[in-house]
Amino acid sequence: MKYTVVSLFPEIIDAFFATSIMSRAVTRGIVEYRSINIRDYALDRHSTCDDAPYGGGAGMLMLPEPLARALNAAGAGAPGRRTVYLSPGGRLFTQDLAKELSKETELILVCGRYEGIDQRIIDLYIDDEISIGDYVLSSGETAALVLIDASYRLIDDVISAESLDEESFYGGLLEYPQYTRPEIYDSIVGEARVPEILLSGHHENIRRWRLRKRIEKTLVNRPDLLRKGMEKGLFDDETRKMIDEVSSAAEEL
Repeated sequence: MKYTVVSLFPEIIDAFFATSIMSRAVTRGIVEYRSINIRDYALDRHSTCDDAPYGGGAGMLMLPEPLARALNAAGAGAPGRRTVYLSPGGRLFTQDLAKELSKETELILVCGRYEGIDQRIIDLYIDDEISIGDYVLSSGETAALVLIDASYRLIDDVISAESLDEESFYGGLLEYPQYTRPEIYDSIVGEARVPEILLSGHHENIRRWRLRKRIEKTLVNRPDLLRKGMEKGLFDDETRKMIDEVSSAAEEL
């Protein structure tokens, strides 16, 4: 997989690719990346990349010419390259979409700034507009990093399959609570213990406890996921039965 990021501030992107798991993925050749600075393709000596929008309005808009030249340099439109514009006006980014994007050969990510980019660039170059959530950021780079982080870790051999299988959203549920040493944690606000079942060594009971905790957490924080999971038939008989039990218990409270 290759990520090409077209940005006014490529140093933000470069720092991410040089750290932690991503750095190891790059070193191992699983992931490639390049950042393209839009200012390198500006038409004047001041590297101007924005101007006022036609029709008036607050803020500035990214100029089409420098961005188009940067996208041409990136190879936008070539076979095997999917060009994505990170925008609050795009379709919502989800775990399913992250999985879809992780299977691409190359993603070209366009980072907006100011009030966004000229619509003609969207019409001529962009395959997908994607929003990472119902809020507005000042930095398209931040949104691009969210998309990259969520998708690259799903590429084969970046992270173990076992770890991915137990994460939030896998199977339509959020992840169960996790604990590590010490067994008894004595903090300023009080003593907290690891649940006894996790110390029992009884793997089947632990598995069922974790499933129940996943359901309980999803019911409280994201009941919409439970509804979607039921509608899509994501849950096996055991999970559906436990959802009914947890839901009934919650209604009695």
